[in-house]
Amino acid sequence: MGLFSRGSSKLSQDIILKALSTVQEPELGGDLVSRRMIKNVRIDGERVSFTVELTTPACPLKDQIQSECIEAVARIAGVAPEHITVEFDAQVRTRGGALDKAAIPGVSHVIAVSAGKGGVGKSTVATNLAVALAQEGAAVGLLDADVYGPSIPLMMGAVGQHPSAESRPDGQQMMIPVEAHGLKMISIGFLVDESQPVIWRGPMVSQLLRQFLYQVDWGELDYLIIDMPPGTGDIALTLTQSLQNVGLTGAVTVTTPQDVAAIDVLKSMEMFRKLNVPLLGLIENMAYFIAPDTGTRYDIFGNGAAARLADRLDVPLLGQIPLGISIREGGDSGRPAVTSDMPDAYADAFREAARQLAARVSVIEYA
Repeated sequence: MGLFSRGSSKLSQDIILKALSTVQEPELGGDLVSRRMIKNVRIDGERVSFTVELTTPACPLKDQIQSECIEAVARIAGVAPEHITVEFDAQVRTRGGALDKAAIPGVSHVIAVSAGKGGVGKSTVATNLAVALAQEGAAVGLLDADVYGPSIPLMMGAVGQHPSAESRPDGQQMMIPVEAHGLKMISIGFLVDESQPVIWRGPMVSQLLRQFLYQVDWGELDYLIIDMPPGTGDIALTLTQSLQNVGLTGAVTVTTPQDVAAIDVLKSMEMFRKLNVPLLGLIENMAYFIAPDTGTRYDIFGNGAAARLADRLDVPLLGQIPLGISIREGGDSGRPAVTSDMPDAYADAFREAARQLAARVSVIEYA
């Protein structure tokens, strides 16, 4: 027998909420009603609509939640599945004390994208994660902290652009970030000639990072992605310590499949652990290559090292990005892979990694 029978009291919001209270949040646990994720319930005869407020617009389980909501409400007698409309909204919130430090005004989550060594495609991954999150509807910023090798301006198609300046009523000078592909970004590459080497010691780099964090008008951001310098040397360590003061949500580490890269990743992630920075997960770049002419898969850099390392560190493997010509071409031409429809751009792989990252942030912050 259904929850609602013809001839009984009219269909009501309470009946709808009772039905939806059987739907569990698949990652955080608890039901959608108790978590106050159900908003704006509307009833028009036998038609029912409501909004599910997610913890991130990039939720990877949106389809599952929609299906289970429709199934639950359709158990109410007299309500057909085709008469149920599920809408989605998202509210990316920050855990209660996370912003009690010297937080960046308006920024909910700060995520560091790191690598144990150079050459693994860290900046490519950081760029595409940022654009993919923006495509999902999140407000995103991208900060290029790789001062000695800034590549964000090129990868984002913004070479030659410069941040503008704005004077605040209190006399403080603020930089207005450059915008491209739906997000805001800042890089030393916008401030110096691309042929000019940056020969700075650690304290100067740290000072620049502070300016990029606090003297850039980021506005309201759900996620600020920081492309970190590679390795675990003085610069990476100093920058990570500086980021702790802004309530760093966590770190993602990029690796390639071979064991020699995994060794360096282990050092990088242990650095974050010693600094009490949450480990959000691993992303394996250049995971394999599919020959465009034959469709044959080649594990050019080996396979399995990232998965084994994720198990060892007890962190999720957020995604595996294949090696593709279009990924490289997009990085060189300022068109991130997630904006391409070429098969070997593997846009869906980047998008899924971004969704898994957003979900991981939600689990850490809301669980």
